[in-house]
Amino acid sequence: MRNLYALVAGALFGAGLLLSGMTDTRKVQGWLDIFGDWDPTLAFVMGGAILPMAVAWQLTRGRKPLMGGAFPPPPEPRLGRSLVIGSVMFGMGWGLTGLCPGPAVASASFGGTEGLVFLAAMISGMALAPYAKRRLDASPAPA
Repeated sequence: MRNLYALVAGALFGAGLLLSGMTDTRKVQGWLDIFGDWDPTLAFVMGGAILPMAVAWQLTRGRKPLMGGAFPPPPEPRLGRSLVIGSVMFGMGWGLTGLCPGPAVASASFGGTEGLVFLAAMISGMALAPYAKRRLDASPAPA
């Protein structure tokens, strides 16, 4: 039953990405091009994600999921080196390709060779991330 719920949730998520235009690289790059031909429509997608998530954080306090396990804790509110570096890397990849991880997976079946190359590069980056994090954690933080 748990796998069925996961399948339905994943399909709903993928359909939402497709419907919102997040799998269209031109639309995403248009959102990022604030000094050129800016397309503000993805702001509604962002608001449509942030508002329900803010409510969900409040509703999950002190509760347990129906299917077992535990809800993830709220993110750490302070900025750290890992968050900043990860955000910069994510933003660079998003700006260069017009895809982020969720839409990349959703568009893998119709993204052509470019989509598959991005997916391979993303998986490689995920595999290298623990090594990079260990190196960052071992080096002293700038004052």
